[in-house]
Amino acid sequence: MPHDDVTLTFGGTATTLLRLGPATLLTDPNFLHRGEFAHLGYGLRSRRLTDPAITPADLPELDAVLLSHMHGDHWDRRATRELPKPLRVVTTPEAARCLADRGFTATEDLRPWQTTSVVRDGVEVRVTSVPGVHGPGPLARLLPQVMGSVLELVRDGEVRWRGYVTGDTLFRPALAEVLTRCGPLDALVPHLGGTKLGPFLVTMDAQQGADLVELLQPGVTVPVHYDDYGLFKDSLGNVVREVARRRLPGTLRPVVRGQTVSLRA
Repeated sequence: MPHDDVTLTFGGTATTLLRLGPATLLTDPNFLHRGEFAHLGYGLRSRRLTDPAITPADLPELDAVLLSHMHGDHWDRRATRELPKPLRVVTTPEAARCLADRGFTATEDLRPWQTTSVVRDGVEVRVTSVPGVHGPGPLARLLPQVMGSVLELVRDGEVRWRGYVTGDTLFRPALAEVLTRCGPLDALVPHLGGTKLGPFLVTMDAQQGADLVELLQPGVTVPVHYDDYGLFKDSLGNVVREVARRRLPGTLRPVVRGQTVSLRA
């Protein structure tokens, strides 16, 4: 039986290279450098505090890009300028329209719970869109549509691995639907950071991240999106301590920029 390695290389913010068997996916390409500003709409912007560990020049051949939503810390002006326009991008309908206007000709939009596939060397990677909530109450209407992704590595009709990349969503008990629709998770990649717009939390903090681990009980959790911008208010250390305090099942596997880790428990 072929062995299908599943790894994540962390580039910073929510940018990762996912190697799922023979397929390679890039998530949320953010190539801005330290001191540059990401534009978030409505005149809001945030300064990057770190340098990226992955740049466009570093990229291998990609099968697709997964874009959770259209914000400047997830798809920036460098991505627009330097990524090839025919590159396949799987994203929300709103972000797909934005990318089409920027010349990206192979955008594919998914509505909640719709599925598409990437096929490489006879192996299928299924991508299922999971709805996200980027802001509480009325603020949600001012923020972009958000898509999480459940990824399944399928060989010979059998799911060999399943993981969930959350996108910039807040914790909601309704995310248990990931398990009922898709099945148990080998891995969880949560976007954390406790990002705040004024007093409002718009990405999970340590408490909510631990709530999600407790809800979904993945084999391994690899947090991302935690210290690259000034709007990120909650540290990676806080979620490590919170998960340990609750003695949650599974393995918490912190990753630093430039590091590659396994997404198997």
